[in-house]
Amino acid sequence: MPIDAAKAVAAESRSARISWGHKDVQLYHLGLGAGVPATDPDELRYTLESKLHVLPSFATVAGSGLGVVSGLFGPGLDVDLAAVLHGGQSIRLHRPIPVEGSAVSTSKVAAVYDKGKAAVLVLRTEAADDEGPLWTSDAQLFVRGEGGFGGDRGPSPRIELPSREPDKTVEKTVREDQALLYRLSGDWNPLHADPEFAALAGFDRPILHGLCSYGMTLKAVVDTLLGGNVGRVRSYTTRFAGVAFPGESLRIRMWAGSPESDRVQVAVTAVERDDAPVLADTIVEHA
Repeated sequence: MPIDAAKAVAAESRSARISWGHKDVQLYHLGLGAGVPATDPDELRYTLESKLHVLPSFATVAGSGLGVVSGLFGPGLDVDLAAVLHGGQSIRLHRPIPVEGSAVSTSKVAAVYDKGKAAVLVLRTEAADDEGPLWTSDAQLFVRGEGGFGGDRGPSPRIELPSREPDKTVEKTVREDQALLYRLSGDWNPLHADPEFAALAGFDRPILHGLCSYGMTLKAVVDTLLGGNVGRVRSYTTRFAGVAFPGESLRIRMWAGSPESDRVQVAVTAVERDDAPVLADTIVEHA
């Protein structure tokens, strides 16, 4: 069996020093569609080095090379990339990410769950610099055809949407070339660029990176409900409920709760496909 769950979880953590600078941050933000309108002061916080701040979801690409895909090649793992789908992602921020930084990134397979027709790998990454912890990131990856080994099914959290209308709704267009630009931040999976590879995975054309829609959604929440202050974000969790395609529009619905609430609930759908789900069970916790 390509996945040996016990061996994968027991493997030693892998550590590497990573670094990033303002160009990496700017490229990531541009890959999320930032910079429109180009002279908007709110957008310049994402694109102009003299005003730059860092969207917390940058943690998913900071110095990471192949991104989450790089975690698929450790002991006990022999995975076909065409069988892999990103099932969910969470980030907990310990403090704001600096524009220029260097850190030690430590990663391991935290868990392997048996969903019957698929295995779910939980890949955990922790980053710390000389001042202490920066972030903890968990990626849940579905590997189709690798379940049925008798393991724990793992958690299946579902969060009901509020019965009332959302407090805010915004629509964000995914540019035709957005996946091509976003992949320059480190996730080179050909599923997002090569039509022939996408067909092998069962799609009629390349799909947008789940982590791109993840970042676009967090930016929308920060800009719409958190006063544009990225430092207010404490954690951000989502389940990838479906795919988005370049050229589509994302409808991002947000429920802020009471004035005392420290969390925003979010649902994201594809406008042109009758609001097909894209992100679900999505929570942004904030100060």
